[in-house]
Amino acid sequence: MIIGYSQFEFDRKVLEVLREPLESGHITISRAARQADFPAQFQLIAAMNPCPCGYLGHFNNKCRCTPDQVSRYKAKISGPLLDRIDLQIEVAALKDDELTNAGKAEASDAIRTRVENARNMQLQRQGKANFALGSSEIDQFCQLDEAGLSLLKTAISKLNLSARAYHRILKVARSIADLAGETHIKPVHIAEAVQYRRGEV
Repeated sequence: MIIGYSQFEFDRKVLEVLREPLESGHITISRAARQADFPAQFQLIAAMNPCPCGYLGHFNNKCRCTPDQVSRYKAKISGPLLDRIDLQIEVAALKDDELTNAGKAEASDAIRTRVENARNMQLQRQGKANFALGSSEIDQFCQLDEAGLSLLKTAISKLNLSARAYHRILKVARSIADLAGETHIKPVHIAEAVQYRRGEV
């Protein structure tokens, strides 16, 4: 699902409806005296421009949006909704030479193998994927050493992270460790997981 597509943008009220299924994996529809509960487990992939014109931060300084316009635009995405999105990455515009330069990238087959191995590790360790871990399971399978715990505490303090963000960082760090073939979560995995939440609107 894409938050903004071409000239069309979803209303804030529509986006807020995503909060319940993102958190619980189901959604409740109420109409008059009737209520129905439906399964709603999905992977959300969303994108938005940095500002109304789409050029904020562009290397050619194309943006002409005022700070107030940018603030109103970003306010369409609430904090509670962002809190439920594990990876938030800002992608800067590429310069001409960067766009045309064909760099070497890892082969898709190698990436697929690494992902499959990581998922198998998760199923063998806990019987489910990392994203599905509950609070007590996070405590059991996402334990940190002293250095990792200290780093996470610092991030919580400096970035004003919520309890939900704390748990999501641990699950992402667990996945990063699994992709690296590591049994234990290391500080470097925590640091990478925290970086994925620094792109908050």
